[in-house]
Order: sequence, then structure tokens, then C-alpha cells
Amino acid sequence: MSEMRPAGEQPREFHVTANGVDLAVWEWAGEGAPVLLIHATGFHGRIWDEVARRLPGRRVLAVDTRGHGRSAKPAPPYNWDYTGADILDLVRVLDLRDVVAVGHSMGGHSAVYAAAREPSRFAGLLLIDPTIGRDQAVATRDGAGAEGVARRRNEWASPEEMVERFRTRFPFDLWQPQVLDDYARYGLLPAPSGDGYVLACPPTVEAAVYAARGMGEDIWPSLPKVTVPVQVLRARPPEPGVQTRSFETSPTDPGLASAFPNGVDRPLPDVTHFIPMQAPDLVATEIAGFADRLRV
Repeated sequence: MSEMRPAGEQPREFHVTANGVDLAVWEWAGEGAPVLLIHATGFHGRIWDEVARRLPGRRVLAVDTRGHGRSAKPAPPYNWDYTGADILDLVRVLDLRDVVAVGHSMGGHSAVYAAAREPSRFAGLLLIDPTIGRDQAVATRDGAGAEGVARRRNEWASPEEMVERFRTRFPFDLWQPQVLDDYARYGLLPAPSGDGYVLACPPTVEAAVYAARGMGEDIWPSLPKVTVPVQVLRARPPEPGVQTRSFETSPTDPGLASAFPNGVDRPLPDVTHFIPMQAPDLVATEIAGFADRLRV
């Protein structure tokens, strides 16, 4: 895509109480149906900056889900049903209509949860490797265990230190450099001690998601209730007998799109599960094309 928002344009931050939780929302001004971006576990709304920049003229909103970014961090338990309920109430509180919901991993699961309960609010769903399978264990099949996540380094001197630490390590070495910079810059908060920074998604929160095995109720039976158009983007599939690193391949059921009344599958064999970070231009192109086909 050649068109971009003006260099340096920043989204407006505002907060909404949804499902009893204070959620931070980032909004890029524009026209037409709102594009709602929902991130994966462990990330934040500003991870979408490079995608939003490539959607000029469109109204784009990205949310920091509960426990992440600048949103409230209630005590565990955490699972994706809670996030899905938050997204549904957020859409209601903001009275959003004809929403084009774009969800990555946990965010895709949450978008399906919301649209299955109130499809009239949504024009369509673009699900980016949404980690949905016939077996709930798919949610953590390729993920790190809760104990390992809980030991994740939490304290950093600066965003620059985080970037330098990660830029040569998988999967960050495959990300677009500006996305990695956004991940670090907006994924840290000033430390309570006043010295340095801590993760905006504390390791205890991310670990709680994994401890709950990510998902809540089995969402597969709800898929027929999502009557709006759905497009599923899937990363390269795992190969039998081939050892891969965490999330190097897709954890999404290959038959997911066909389980929706109006679903389309879009395999992307050249990317990992971290599609928005690795290929923001591709993701923005898919969003724009999908929204245009919806005629909203």
C-alpha cells in the first residue's frame, strides 16, 4: 500500500469502563465503519500502529485489553472469555455499529465471542491466526508454559534496552523494526519505584492467561451464530514430525473458516503466527480490501 497517514500522527487515547474494567482505547480519526483492532496475549493496542498508519481516511480504534497496556489489571483469573465479554461491552458502551473487528490470536477469539452474542453490531470479522480449534488445548499447544512466562524479565532500563535485547532473537528478528520499537515503547510503564520501567502486561497477568489454558468455554459451537462475513488469515501450518519454535507455525484449526456460515480461508504460508508484526503492510491491505467488500 502506498498511502499512509501523516508521519508522526498519534492516536487519541481515551478510557472506557467496559464489563466493569477500565480499558484504554487508541483512536485514529477517519470516516466510515469503525475498524476495531484487538491484540494478542501479552501485547497492547499500539502494536497496531504500523497497520493503522496504512489505513488513511478510516476510523481505527485499538484497545488495550484487560491486564495489558494502559488498561486496568484486575487480579486473576484471566481467560479469553473475560476479554471477549469486555470487547462486547466496549462496543455497546461506545455504541459502535457496522464494526469491522480485526483480532490477532486472543483478539480473534475475543472478536468471535462478541460477534456470536451480538452479530448486529458487526459488519464482519477479520481473524488473524485466531488460535481457535475444535480442541480447547489448541490455545496453548505452541505457547510457553505459565511457569516460564511468570519468570519473564519484568524490569527494564529503557525501551531502547528492550529493543536491543530482542532485535536479533526469534520471533522479534522477523518483525518490522518499527513494530518492535512500538512494542517496547508502549509495552513498558514507569516502574513504581521511579527507577526504570516494567512491562505493561505484567508476567503474572500473562502467566494467568496460560494457567487458565487461554480460553474459557468451548467457543467452537458458537461459530454458526456469527452470521456476518468472516475472513481467516492463517500462518504456515505445522508439518508432521518437524520441530518448530513456539508460534513459528499456526495454532489455528485449518477448518475454522468453513465452520462459519460465511467464512473464507486465506492461508499465508510465508509468515509465522506473528503476522501483524511481521507483515503490517499485508495486514492493512487485507483489512482495507475486506472492509471495501463489505461496503461499509
